[in-house]
Amino acid sequence: MAIPARSFANAVVLGVAGRLDQDNCDAFRADLMVHVERSAHEGGTVILDLGGLEYVSSAGLRCFMLASRQAKAQHGRIFVAALQPMVAEIFEISHFNLVFQVFPTVREALAAASSEAAVAFDQG
Repeated sequence: MAIPARSFANAVVLGVAGRLDQDNCDAFRADLMVHVERSAHEGGTVILDLGGLEYVSSAGLRCFMLASRQAKAQHGRIFVAALQPMVAEIFEISHFNLVFQVFPTVREALAAASSEAAVAFDQG
């Protein structure tokens, strides 16, 4: 599962769309981990734009949890943004809204990452 990535200063926004379940979780996690490692090494932030994510299963949640652990171990950060109502409900029920910083929009997540990232987003 290739994740479209857009860079804004020291932040990378990854667009996650469709369904995240047992069928595509391993490919998603492999791609995500590359971004998490690079971002942590460069002192940046990974922002998961979940605006296009329609459904996440327990396998998908496990992928998110593993990425969070890896980012923390490497002193990196992962923010999530633009959750659809069903995914937001799944995050709340599973308490993932306590694991990740959740933002209503990608712009707000970028502003929390750095002022430079927000300016780059506004200019782009």
